[in-house]
Amino acid sequence: MSTIASLIPYIIVKDANAAIAFYKAAFKATELFRMTDPNDGRVGHAELKFGESILMLADEYPDFGAVGPETIGGSPVTLHLKTGAVDDDVACAVQHGATVLRAATDQSFGERNALILDPFGHRWMLSQTIEDVSPTEMQRRWDEEA
Repeated sequence: MSTIASLIPYIIVKDANAAIAFYKAAFKATELFRMTDPNDGRVGHAELKFGESILMLADEYPDFGAVGPETIGGSPVTLHLKTGAVDDDVACAVQHGATVLRAATDQSFGERNALILDPFGHRWMLSQTIEDVSPTEMQRRWDEEA
């Protein structure tokens, strides 16, 4: 049996070139590379680095089911981005076209987080650790809030 090495999100967008530009500007992602379809110029595959994490993305290829959130009316997936300055990073993302779905708020589980929607229909939770909280304490606090 093989050992799993990593989990890498792979997202589909309507305009991968614009999405790459947005992620680089809004989240300071680094483009590792992109491959352009020689037939029509779509981005067939690209990889971006966010800190130590990789995100893969491509343009839509509806002929084999690769469609983005705009085409299917949203996505049930939220990408979680750890940051050192959630308020500043949300402001930067908004400046580049993101929409705030939930403003930055301190959470009982030790994070300050916000939820945004990027211009391509993907939800992102930006999160900053503000307190080290054990799982037992997280549950105690949640029970207390209920």
